[in-house]
Amino acid sequence: MSRVVPGVAADAVQREELAMRRMTESLVEDLSENVPVDQVTSAVGAAHHRFTGKPIREFVPILVERIVRRELADPDPTVRVPAPSAAVRAAELIARESNTTEPQPKRSVSRRAVVPLSIGAAVVVAGVVAGVVLLPGGAEAPAAAPAAGVTVVRGVVGSEKMSFFADERVAKVLADNGIRVEVEPAGSRQIATTVDLGGFDFAFPSSIPAAERIQRQRNITTKYTPFSSPIAIATYRPIADLLTAAGVIRPGPVATFDMDKYLELAGTGVQWDDLPGNTTYPVAKNILVSTTDPRSSNSAAMYLSIASYVANDHTIVRGATAEQHVLPALSKLFLAQGYTDNSSDGPFNQYLTNGMGPTPLVCIYEAQFVEAAGKGRIKPDMVLTYPTPTVLSSHTLVPLNPTGDKIGKLLTDNAELRRLAAEHGFRTGDTAQFTSVAAERSVPVAADLIDVVDVPAYETLEHLLDGVANAYN
Repeated sequence: MSRVVPGVAADAVQREELAMRRMTESLVEDLSENVPVDQVTSAVGAAHHRFTGKPIREFVPILVERIVRRELADPDPTVRVPAPSAAVRAAELIARESNTTEPQPKRSVSRRAVVPLSIGAAVVVAGVVAGVVLLPGGAEAPAAAPAAGVTVVRGVVGSEKMSFFADERVAKVLADNGIRVEVEPAGSRQIATTVDLGGFDFAFPSSIPAAERIQRQRNITTKYTPFSSPIAIATYRPIADLLTAAGVIRPGPVATFDMDKYLELAGTGVQWDDLPGNTTYPVAKNILVSTTDPRSSNSAAMYLSIASYVANDHTIVRGATAEQHVLPALSKLFLAQGYTDNSSDGPFNQYLTNGMGPTPLVCIYEAQFVEAAGKGRIKPDMVLTYPTPTVLSSHTLVPLNPTGDKIGKLLTDNAELRRLAAEHGFRTGDTAQFTSVAAERSVPVAADLIDVVDVPAYETLEHLLDGVANAYN
């Protein structure tokens, strides 16, 4: 049952509860070596209770995290409890400014200097270091005035690139080139359709169709594609073994995921416990890949592009007849999932923290898996597979003015930025560089992507997405 908070809308409560669940999962993972799980969850519950009845909720999960980390810090100095993030420290400032019941002394800093956090962007609020400022949607930058000779460049980017821009090494390279970047996350489809681009210098969606729509709308011919990432399917070894026996996964140096076989199982409603000899995951649930929400997220749109191609007899969908032909099969892939996140971080974090129970198969970007491996978050039983066919999500930057053009050129031409992009799991055109990063992290990747298909034209993709959205209703 949802917690009732006076004066707070139901959707805000739901967002808080979702954020609390994810934060708790993260704390359990971080502290599990030193603190029992039940102690972590109990501490979370007690800390959360302190905020009951407070009308301003968006920073509550972050403050709860701070409290729990502080309370559960091991007195043994050889045991390291992860330090709170800059976002946590920013949230505490907001709490003092916005949610205290005690009189506070007047401050010289204006209220506008405090960044209001949203649940989805809380972890990227306080990157005011070296040369990058990370902002939640719609927030005004609290950054100090730029140094002499430094150009501030504002952009709206796909959320999967926020960790790249948050990297202090990236910020330093940009600063060395006289640029400080302020970035704000949004879904690629939102960037192309609903985001007001008037206050930005560049738009950086995760797909070419979205970028081309922006170009047409604003009569812009220039674009940059500094890096890309194919769509992949992440699973676990026991699930991979089951689906290998069912003919869906083909093992090898790089495992592949046969979309024809998968659509056949999904289309006929085959459940996990229907698979012969299944004793490892005998669950009465449909065999489905977990995705993000196709109405807002690019990764789901790319997955839909793959499925539409296969459902259309291995032909790119064109025209109303083909659209209507594939829509029933496409809608079923999404409607049977239940709740879906707006950001690709959501299902992937579920995959990393919750095991195969809730997410036996999840649609991700290859870059997410490679980046997570670099952070030590990929466990031995986690398996990366490539759908056949797959699509390449080409991260395409559209400069909206000459200032935005500077960042496009730097991301494309600067060797150090390209190297750092590879560190974050992206393909930059330097195959050897990318495969070297993956090999260092023991992630088997396809060095050369062969079975890659184009996504439908923007208008067709929009029609398909709208058709799936209508099926939700």
